[in-house]
Amino acid sequence: MSLWVKICGNTSLGDAQLAVDAGADALGFVFAPSPRRVSVEQVAAITEQVPAAIERIGIFVESPLDEIVEAVETGGLTGVQLHAEGGAELPAQLRARFGPELRILRVVHFGGEAESQARTAIADPNVDGILVDSRTATAVGGTGIPFDWAEAAQTVFRIATEHGTRIVAAGGLSPVNVAEAIATLKPWGVDVVSGVEAEPGRKDPEKVRKFVENARKAL
Repeated sequence: MSLWVKICGNTSLGDAQLAVDAGADALGFVFAPSPRRVSVEQVAAITEQVPAAIERIGIFVESPLDEIVEAVETGGLTGVQLHAEGGAELPAQLRARFGPELRILRVVHFGGEAESQARTAIADPNVDGILVDSRTATAVGGTGIPFDWAEAAQTVFRIATEHGTRIVAAGGLSPVNVAEAIATLKPWGVDVVSGVEAEPGRKDPEKVRKFVENARKAL
């Protein structure tokens, strides 16, 4: 199995190109309130200059359908990452609009509701996969805080695997711990933001390269 690697929170063409050169499969762009938030215009200027084979995923929290549609169409996105707060009907609406070419990921925050959220996402024929992240009282992503991998491996990750659902590990990953996370969780993919940054919104070249390298070696 080939591991899917996404470098998220890109804010510049230079950082996006760094991720591409390091061997990432996907770039993530945050459209929700965050130090890494970007506009549709910023993303469009970046995506038109990266290879077509690289996936371009937009991250949305409580965004209405029309805003997501505009970001996909104008920003050159190939996929979306939807937080649970966004509404149960969104995947079906986006699938009807864009067809099977758009990758739709549903975010599950590890914790009390994680299993039920995961089962809901698994049962949704319009959801292509689940991304498991950690959250704090003030942030729904990019927290830099790992969740309990051992517990997650026996719950959310096991459930997704049993159903053949693609599942992505996020939350507090870094070049130092990504191999351990992969060994414990056996995910379909991994996603990183703060773990490869020099500061919020700006990537550290060496951390990006080592993250991708260590993730690939872990397989």
